[in-house]
Amino acid sequence: MNDRQPSAMTIREQTERIEEAVLSPFAARSRASRGRARPERPDPLRTAFQRDRDRIVHCKAFRRLQNKTQVFIAPEHDHFRTRLTHTLEVAQIARTIARALRLNEDLTEAIALGHDLGHPPFGHHGEWALERACRQFDLTARFRHYEQSVRVVQLLENSGRGLNLTWEVVDGIRHHSKGRDDLPLPRGRRPATLEGRAVMFSDRIAYVNHDIDDAMRAGLVRLQDVPRRAVRVLGANHRQRISTMVQDIVSASQGKPDIAMSTPVLDAMEQMKEFLYRNVYGEAGAGRDQVEKVAEVMRALFRLYMSRPSLLPGKPGRLSRRALAQQVCDYIAGMTDRFARHQFLRHFVPQSWPFG
Repeated sequence: MNDRQPSAMTIREQTERIEEAVLSPFAARSRASRGRARPERPDPLRTAFQRDRDRIVHCKAFRRLQNKTQVFIAPEHDHFRTRLTHTLEVAQIARTIARALRLNEDLTEAIALGHDLGHPPFGHHGEWALERACRQFDLTARFRHYEQSVRVVQLLENSGRGLNLTWEVVDGIRHHSKGRDDLPLPRGRRPATLEGRAVMFSDRIAYVNHDIDDAMRAGLVRLQDVPRRAVRVLGANHRQRISTMVQDIVSASQGKPDIAMSTPVLDAMEQMKEFLYRNVYGEAGAGRDQVEKVAEVMRALFRLYMSRPSLLPGKPGRLSRRALAQQVCDYIAGMTDRFARHQFLRHFVPQSWPFG
């Protein structure tokens, strides 16, 4: 008679069983992940999505978000959002939605924390300026922060090995961005998982609300300037608007294989977005002189590193013009606002002579 007992389940396996028992039929399961580009031995404590979340939080690109612009370039006020605080607000909103809909919170959080890792310095002005600078050397080049975020997690982090995240997290990062387009996006441009779609909606909920909040703090707009119908539907302050949007998503999505909003709330949110594009984003908010300064910093740094590739980390050897332009783009995109300014001052502004 065989008296051997089956080996005890690991903590991870217990968590996976709990997911099977309590998550929505439409939620992603850790055990059913499509896996990683490089297979790894399962962790005894953490599910695959928990490991991804932890890898993102501990990576260098995540730490740099604290010194990258959200909307206002080089803000003097301590309470303006940065790219890091935006990321944390997105994660909080997305987790609230995921928990209410019984989606996978670990996958949701991992996508939210990694969605903006590829943003360059100086916010969207930096994104547009970096693409133009790159096209001086590669006419086919384009820069999209969500594509760069995928490059960060698949290639640039961890000395060129990337973070080796699961397919579901990478898909959510790749498809989170909407640009100026209205929601919901066409099927081919949506994340494959409901967790990724929850982050996509949460990203817009977060920036529509906190960017208006910051614009009011900056004196750029007033509450009476915000579209009245949107205020009536969503609420007069930051807390009310977020609560309205989140509760509406939960109500409209419960028991359904998609993430949705009711038409009145969705229309009001899109009105707020268009208001921001007209009055806060672009030169209207930053000012023409600031936008031109960002463009000049990007152009100057790009030309510098193209002409002196030995200044790049790792001192790359002989590369084609296009390959070198990609390395320069990766390097500049990874800079914080502070480091980009420092590099510009170091290489283009005369310094006092160090008299002894």
